Amino acid sequence: MKQTQLFGTDGIRGSAGEYPLDRRTVLLTGRALGRFLRRSHAELRVLLGEDTRESSRWIAEQLAGGLAREGVASVSAGVITTPGLAYLARINGFSAGVMISASHNQYRDNGIKVFAHSGYKLPDENELEVEEDLFRLLESAPASRGAESAAGPGLQPDESLRARYEDFLCALLPKGMDFRGLRIALDCANGAASAIAPELFARLGAQVIAINASPDGRNINLDCGSLHPQQLQARVPAEQADLGIAFDGDADRSFLVTSEGRLVDGDGVLFVAARHMAAQHRLRNRLVVGTVMANLGLEVALERDGIRLLRTPVGDKYVLEEMLRRNSNLGGEQSGHIIFSDDHTTGDGLLTALRLLEIVKTTGRPLHDLASELSVFPQLLVNVRVREKVPVEQLPEVGAAIRAAEQHFGTEGRVIVRYSGTERLARVMVEGRERGQVERHAGQIAAAFRVSIGA
Repeated sequence: MKQTQLFGTDGIRGSAGEYPLDRRTVLLTGRALGRFLRRSHAELRVLLGEDTRESSRWIAEQLAGGLAREGVASVSAGVITTPGLAYLARINGFSAGVMISASHNQYRDNGIKVFAHSGYKLPDENELEVEEDLFRLLESAPASRGAESAAGPGLQPDESLRARYEDFLCALLPKGMDFRGLRIALDCANGAASAIAPELFARLGAQVIAINASPDGRNINLDCGSLHPQQLQARVPAEQADLGIAFDGDADRSFLVTSEGRLVDGDGVLFVAARHMAAQHRLRNRLVVGTVMANLGLEVALERDGIRLLRTPVGDKYVLEEMLRRNSNLGGEQSGHIIFSDDHTTGDGLLTALRLLEIVKTTGRPLHDLASELSVFPQLLVNVRVREKVPVEQLPEVGAAIRAAEQHFGTEGRVIVRYSGTERLARVMVEGRERGQVERHAGQIAAAFRVSIGA
């Protein structure tokens, strides 16, 4: 199938105000989406959600304007998490849901992520259809002042929608379960979880310490949240909390922190959840779906319990596709996107935290104890900013460095090199038993990228 040019692994991303997130292109994206929906839906309503970036509101309004020109009505959920938007679009019968967010990126970036009425991300073939319509509109629509302005009134968020999503999350816990007696620190990344996360966990009886929950439009993900968990790792033991939870900007991912300040990433969450679900005979096919980035230590630890780890390319959409194909109900990424498909159609940082807390309460074991039996291999991820995404096989210096690493590690390690789907970055991951050798080979591969195509 032909590949999309604008839709990456997680929607359209870019710098707010610049193509493809300039006002004219966003408006025409709304029109292109509206035309697609008119061809496939009888009731034409779209739910719009935003994270806390200063650009999110005007992008939502431009999209609503474009949709309106095609006869499609928009309803705003205001600031909401990405998985909250997906859930609300599905249960309220919307034709689609659109989230305005760049997830873990800096505030200057933003994105447009489209969910089908089913609550699943829009399939690649549908994204391609919308994109091709957008390109036709860009060619034919005049780049005039009128074409750059939104076609409808300002959006008025429906504040009741967030409460409905919160009710859904609470109802997922076993009847009568609450978190009384637990002291929890939350790092909300100054993002979409800033209001709902403290409210949700307090409602469930936990004593909540909330940090980075005061968004100002520019501080989203700024030295905080799941991308920078060090602040939370220090705060949890200082506050004598039982554990901590760090979200990213749109709260579709989360990391946990033990009472001693140890980080439990997506691999750790998958390990704890898989073992618990298997013990309760709820892990379908004794199968977990991860990505090529999942640590070898996770694979080894799961094998001890007769659980198989299946790997996909990076991207939670690919994890979900394989879960559906293999009839698996647990999968996710090391980065903290965890999918409990019996509960939701997408990764959800709040849901992940609830499920881990449920395990803590059910077993009576603290998080550090539950995660202690996972021994990870030393793994290093180096990001290299590049001028362009040249196929790796066309970069001889990079290829030589990769082959040298693979020959050194053999079956005792791995080398994964890929380009980011949302940024102009080459991602170099090296894993092996000896940290010094991991660092040496990762450095050599990254240096080869910088010499060849470094920005």
